[in-house]
Amino acid sequence: MAWYFATLILIGMVMGLMALGVPVALAFMATNVLGTLIFVGSVAGLTQVIDNSTSLITRFTLAPVPLFVFMGALFFHSGLAIRVFDALDKLLGRLPGRLCFLTVMGGATFSTLTGSSMANTAMLGSLMVPEMQRRGYSTRMCLGPILGTGGLAMIIPPSTLGVLLASIAGLDVGRLLIAGILPGIVLAILYSALILLQVLLNPASAPAYQLEPTTLREKLMSLLVNVAPMAVVVFVVIGLIIFGIATPTEAAAFGVLGVFILAALFGLLTWECIYVSIESTIRVAGMVLFIIMSSTVFSQLLAYSGATAGMLKWATSLEVSTLTLLLCMFAVLLVLGMFMDPVSMMLIAVPIMFPLILSLKVDPIWFGVFFLMALEMSQTTPPFGLLLYIMIGVAPPGTTLYQVASAAFPFLICDAILVAILIVAPQLALWLPSLM
Repeated sequence: MAWYFATLILIGMVMGLMALGVPVALAFMATNVLGTLIFVGSVAGLTQVIDNSTSLITRFTLAPVPLFVFMGALFFHSGLAIRVFDALDKLLGRLPGRLCFLTVMGGATFSTLTGSSMANTAMLGSLMVPEMQRRGYSTRMCLGPILGTGGLAMIIPPSTLGVLLASIAGLDVGRLLIAGILPGIVLAILYSALILLQVLLNPASAPAYQLEPTTLREKLMSLLVNVAPMAVVVFVVIGLIIFGIATPTEAAAFGVLGVFILAALFGLLTWECIYVSIESTIRVAGMVLFIIMSSTVFSQLLAYSGATAGMLKWATSLEVSTLTLLLCMFAVLLVLGMFMDPVSMMLIAVPIMFPLILSLKVDPIWFGVFFLMALEMSQTTPPFGLLLYIMIGVAPPGTTLYQVASAAFPFLICDAILVAILIVAPQLALWLPSLM
């Protein structure tokens, strides 16, 4: 069978099942079974699929997934996140548009402790939008910074999607996580510059208001008590990975322990908090592991059917530059993001794109950050960007998709600027991993 027919059959089955509303993991599992019967043609092939599946989800490299999820759940459900926001709020004082800057600062901090863009957007939306509206902020200024900052969790470590991408693509988890630090900081700076420009051009969109006076001593004490301990946990977790002192799994375990101790010291650790955190961790981690199992078998089927080799041969025979192919892949991911969630996109695109970039001698760690940036942008791209609908869910009743999408558009421009910087200066993503 020609490689393009094999590709069409396998990817067409996945897309068709998801279009019918079948959950992602089950769609891939059903495709694996049907694809095995089509291309292998025997029950022995199904036995091999089962053997491969069980070996895939017992790898030690996947252990950071539930640990990072548990760390974020503890941070959120214990109330530590609220304390961090309150401290940053006092620090900013009378800064024009300070609630927007607070969103960027708090969102960047929160993303390092959750690794989930959906959790980031949901928390920021539920916390900040009502307060911004009460203070007279325009709809664009209420929604835009939250949508932009919500996606920072995809590239700032510990990123759950980063761990998932590294596991599926066979990359070093620690190096990929660390590679997102500097691009994430640059993106947060770009967002802050955009907010400042918006406030300067239209001061009425973020009007000033009276605040209770806070002394410098009170600000410093609030930072020391509420932010510094969390910052220490983040820096130690990242530092353990950078300097090779601990594996990502060990560093993640340390992060869980650190957040657990802080919640206990602040008197925020309750049995209800622990129960809810464990329950959400089991649900998310179970889903992720099942998806990894299904997707890796799908990758093997693509290779066995000849689809991967045929596509590689076709793509490398094209007389276009490597940059052109990279931009084409980026465009494909943006289009997929208009209709699919990031995990589904990853499962379909990774088995095709990563072998291609390896054949083009592109650094896979750099491409991992490039790939995550495409995922981030796709989640705020209408009409079906996932973060847009999460924002609508937590925003006040009556908020429309147009309002949310138009508020997100300037932040998509910031994302595009960072992608251009990564292409021109790839060391932005590769310098820190080179120190490991």
